[in-house]
Amino acid sequence: MQYFGIEQNGFISGVRSVIDITLVFIICYGLLKLLQRTRSVPVLVGILVFGVLYWLSVAQELATLEFVLRSALPYVGFAIIVLFQSEIRQALIYFGNRLALPTMRSKSRHLGQTVYDEIVLAVTTLSTEKIGALIVLERDVSLSSLAETGVQLDAKLSYDLLITIFNPAVPLHDGAVIIKDEKIIAASVFLPLTKNPVVSRELGTRHRAAIGITEDTDAVAIVVSEETGIISFVERGDVSRNLNTNQLREMLLKAMKLPKQQLKTEVSLN
Repeated sequence: MQYFGIEQNGFISGVRSVIDITLVFIICYGLLKLLQRTRSVPVLVGILVFGVLYWLSVAQELATLEFVLRSALPYVGFAIIVLFQSEIRQALIYFGNRLALPTMRSKSRHLGQTVYDEIVLAVTTLSTEKIGALIVLERDVSLSSLAETGVQLDAKLSYDLLITIFNPAVPLHDGAVIIKDEKIIAASVFLPLTKNPVVSRELGTRHRAAIGITEDTDAVAIVVSEETGIISFVERGDVSRNLNTNQLREMLLKAMKLPKQQLKTEVSLN
């Protein structure tokens, strides 16, 4: 009996170790995926170099270098929080969305088919006429605080309203439109620009604002360039450019997680 008890304890300990390693792997994988193609990678390399230098100073008894690095060590934690505040926020959103129960998640992303048709058709028209536009679609993370900085509309979304808002002769055309459920909750909203130095210099203010809002929240954004009429779709800071109508529609539906059975019945826009 004692031997059986020891064997059982060993099995439980082994299972616990496997679970422990698996959880650490999942967390590390998620963090590395979030840090991919951001300014965080060079900063992480710098921190790694700092750690290697400290290890060498201790191993080789370099007293002066060890003293300097040890004095700077308490400030590293604060530096990480300041430098990685955007990534930390995005990581919390990333894990929070995946750990939340289905009943706890917002249903706002499951809009009617007609709503997506209106958005895609309006973007296509704006692109053809080379009228700049920035449309942000809220998903699970609320954009209410940002919407309050613009002009409150709370109007039912429609093709005509989107075209009117981005008309250069209308005061509301500057800034972004924020869409929640089937309503345009605000227009002329100015969004924080991305601070990512990796972003191409070819991208203007609208694209940088779209990248910034999708880095800080789980929202997605559609951008129309007023210089070229090029349509771009932005999700999690990644920009997909030179999209046609069908490509935009497909990416939008995928990002908003429209049920597959509804996707099959949709009519393509030419």
